[in-house]
Amino acid sequence: MPKKSVADVSDLNLSLRYEEAVAELEGLIAKMESGKLSLEDTLKAYQRGAELLKHCQQVLEQVEQQVKVFQA
Repeated sequence: MPKKSVADVSDLNLSLRYEEAVAELEGLIAKMESGKLSLEDTLKAYQRGAELLKHCQQVLEQVEQQVKVFQA
């Protein structure tokens, strides 16, 4: 069975809670900054990070809309 990379894009699970997504994103950033990933793994980490960032932005937008409703 082939070893999966931590940043395997095929395993995207964007049902993560906001805090979990941010923690994973921070971990990916640290790994990329370390310079220890191969070019392929760096690209996969970047792709995963982009998806996590998009997910976090969507969650924040939803929360912002809820706050606006409560303030009305």
